[in-house]
Amino acid sequence: MPSAQDSSRLAVLIDGDNTTPAIIEALLAEIAKYGSATVKRAYGDWTTPNLKGWKEVINAHAIQPIQQFAYTTGKNATDSALIIDAMDLLYTGDLDGFCLVSSDSDFTKLASRLRESGKIVYGFGEPKTPHSLVAACDKFVYLDVLRRADKPKEPSEEESNPTAPTRKSTNELRGDAKLVKLLREGIDAASDDDGWANLGGVGSYVAKQAPDFDSRNWGYAKLVDLVTAIELFEVERAAGQGVRVREKPKGEPARKRTTKKGTAQGR
Repeated sequence: MPSAQDSSRLAVLIDGDNTTPAIIEALLAEIAKYGSATVKRAYGDWTTPNLKGWKEVINAHAIQPIQQFAYTTGKNATDSALIIDAMDLLYTGDLDGFCLVSSDSDFTKLASRLRESGKIVYGFGEPKTPHSLVAACDKFVYLDVLRRADKPKEPSEEESNPTAPTRKSTNELRGDAKLVKLLREGIDAASDDDGWANLGGVGSYVAKQAPDFDSRNWGYAKLVDLVTAIELFEVERAAGQGVRVREKPKGEPARKRTTKKGTAQGR
């Protein structure tokens, strides 16, 4: 039986002017983790030479191309067409969520409006995406992590492609104050009386605080790998309980001894 997540009906709306067709296969594979891409549309002026690479991709993945001519030089009419379609789908489509594929801050208000209507919003864009759009989404995935997953690279290739996230060392992870703070807060929020927290609960808390949080941004495929690599937390795989984590206990307090007079003194 499909899970509730598998049965989620999603509309995938792609801003062709701000997305490369080379990423589409990896993009759709990522979207499949969140639900079924019921609607797939790509927007752009397909008569322009800079979008010529889209034809093969659109046909291969059954994406509906939406033609939008630029009415005025320097003005992007594609954004307006995508926003209008999104609102039409909101009111007429039987959808659970939207996938907005763009790095353009113009879609910030759209993402907020869709969420206000009870729809989940997944954003996909380049690292240059303004924080306003990232924060307006329930979850935001940077396309560079999908490029890495789509085609594993040799070490020499990674060095020549600075956009691909490389695996961070333990020292680098510990030096990332924002990352460590997020994980500590997540563990504290989801922990029991003994300080142990289910890793799934930690991930859910962190994602709500930082929509663009993704262990792949630091070069780790899974959250458990990232948490383990930091070496600030204990990780336990308990039978029937999944993965649990807690912060490593701080140094034991100084032991005490009793003098002949019966007074306690620290060693």
